[in-house]
Amino acid sequence: MALIERILDPDTAPLIVAELSGNHGQSIDTAKRIIAAAAEAGADAVKLQTYTPDSITLDSHRDEFTVQGGLWHGRRLYELYGEACTPYEWHAPLAKCARSLGIEIFSTPFDESAVDFLENAMAPELYKISSFELTHIPLLERAAQTGKPVVLSTGMGSEAEIEEAVRTLRKHGAAHVILLKCVSAYPSEPAGFNLRSMQRIGERFNCPTGLSDHTLSNEIAVASVALGARLIEKHVTDSRKAGGIDAGFS
Repeated sequence: MALIERILDPDTAPLIVAELSGNHGQSIDTAKRIIAAAAEAGADAVKLQTYTPDSITLDSHRDEFTVQGGLWHGRRLYELYGEACTPYEWHAPLAKCARSLGIEIFSTPFDESAVDFLENAMAPELYKISSFELTHIPLLERAAQTGKPVVLSTGMGSEAEIEEAVRTLRKHGAAHVILLKCVSAYPSEPAGFNLRSMQRIGERFNCPTGLSDHTLSNEIAVASVALGARLIEKHVTDSRKAGGIDAGFS
């Protein structure tokens, strides 16, 4: 069954997506091992992130480009993204790996050229847009122009910004729009969630909804299913001790 068919069918279990992110530690063998572990654990799909340091930030030492507080305090964004990015030449081999294990694979592009790359390298069934790119209108337009479904995290968006994003995606041809409730804190605390808002945005924008969950436990994900979540995404690793860049909330 295609991913979007699962998402749209309320009589099936919600789609479970394992986010690889930067936990590969710049080792393709580690990336493949985590994908295999996700498949064995029952994930329906694995998700990558597609960017380079130069496509997402500036090589600057200014304070605005240095993380203040949290898991990555004091790290320069350029260096952080260099450590976390998934090399472009890995995408096709990782897609082959995932599909050989019986799970699908897709990615989060962070600029328009990444969409073009993914179309050729992986031919994903759908696209994911991160909370931080919700107002990146040219990216939304390009993802929608593929005619594929687009999953949109809303952790950084006001209602007006979400409305503009949904309108843009629909106007430019997205087959479906799926909205994810997200708290953009790493890790996030269960007490910080208002899952009723997941239902509200679904009703407000007539979209299927789901959860991008950065907590270290499962109760928010379980509760989201009771409230109608059709896609649940969690960052994964096979070893927090290995020190992957996102291991602290995976």
